[in-house]
Amino acid sequence: MKNNESEDPELKHTIGVFGGSNILIGIMIGSGIFYIGSYVLERSNMSMGYALLAWLLAGLVTLLGSLCFAELGAMNPATGGIYVYLSDAFSPVVGYMFTFQSIVIGGPGSIAAIAIALPMALKTFFAFDYWTVKLLAIGLIVVFTIINYFGVNVGQMVQNFFTVLKVLPLVIIIGLGIFWGKFSPDLSLSMHNAGTNNIFSLISMVSFAVIASLWAYEGWTNLNTVAGEMKNPQKNLPKALILSVGFTTLVYTLFNFAIYRSLSPQAIHASLKAGKLYLGTDVAETFMGTAGILFVAIAMVLAMASSLNGMVLAFSRYYYAVSKDGLLWKTLGHIHPKYKTPDHGLFMQMTISILLVLTRNLDQLTSLVVFSGAIFNLLSILAVPVLRWRKPDATRPYKVWAYPWTVIIAALAFLLILANNFLGDPVTSLLGLVIPGLGSLAYCYFRHKYPQKANK
Repeated sequence: MKNNESEDPELKHTIGVFGGSNILIGIMIGSGIFYIGSYVLERSNMSMGYALLAWLLAGLVTLLGSLCFAELGAMNPATGGIYVYLSDAFSPVVGYMFTFQSIVIGGPGSIAAIAIALPMALKTFFAFDYWTVKLLAIGLIVVFTIINYFGVNVGQMVQNFFTVLKVLPLVIIIGLGIFWGKFSPDLSLSMHNAGTNNIFSLISMVSFAVIASLWAYEGWTNLNTVAGEMKNPQKNLPKALILSVGFTTLVYTLFNFAIYRSLSPQAIHASLKAGKLYLGTDVAETFMGTAGILFVAIAMVLAMASSLNGMVLAFSRYYYAVSKDGLLWKTLGHIHPKYKTPDHGLFMQMTISILLVLTRNLDQLTSLVVFSGAIFNLLSILAVPVLRWRKPDATRPYKVWAYPWTVIIAALAFLLILANNFLGDPVTSLLGLVIPGLGSLAYCYFRHKYPQKANK
């Protein structure tokens, strides 16, 4: 009891609207924007109008979801986020299923995706083949795991060194493309422009493109995990969510529009056909020559290294926390006696990430992470009406705007995206369903194996 009393005062309420927005913007604007635009364009049948629409719709879906999360976070401003909401609305086993998919798919899948994306950004300079990219990705995962093995301070120093360079290529490409681009992209939304004459095929196409663009918005739920450390979270959490998602949507849309202004449709098609996903480097080459390619490529690689290091550092703590709660093997709660890092958790995370690198390509990994995350985002949105029914008298300093329509539209959007991705990529989608299902079995197993800890 004494320990619990001493722990609470340590959570300082220091995060305001601006600080909270910066946290989310820093998480969301990472490596995905540099290459996901190519997948979105391909899934949109090379229609620039529908590709931009997919980015805007993904931002809208994220915003609607964030409004629902704002009510949940203001109602229960405790550190924990989705795990807390799902446990409270449905059952602790549902909350654990989210945590289980985070340590098996969410964290390692994100790490694997970034590790593959990083060497692919250098294909402009080096003729890396399929397996060379895979081997380099594995090497990156091992290197950054070792860096973080030697202590949090080492990992943070690496993170601080890279972070400031994250937005430089975005700013440069947006500025060059919008103000000096010479092409006028065809942004019409006709069915002919999308290569279809069937409304259902059109909806399916756009939905498949949206789930790709949602990868670039991944991380928007993370502010709720530190809601207990915000100043006046009932007011500041909703503001921070809306501001950060709105700003990120604007940046992503302008970035892709700048590319369309700078490169002809023929040049874009040729780059994608050659496997060059990083169209931003083509923009830099158009305006600045080889020096521009080199500068943007280096900045992108450093930005991705920053994201990769941050993910390895942050996600490894899940294994430690769940183990300490008695819902994972005790050995994963081990702390290195000298470096004070969750070493066993780091190496477990490294092993799963490497397996995902070997068995999934970049497109499949982004779909896997988004699909599995979208399942629990949908459940969290549904938690709003469930908790209003189960706890009608609970204090709700912030309520979702235009309820219940906001919840209905957000839930239908996520449901449509999940269903469409299941039809478009059934193997990846099944994996995204099976892992949380195994989580429910794991919950029962560890509750039985460590009953005293699990019941605390």
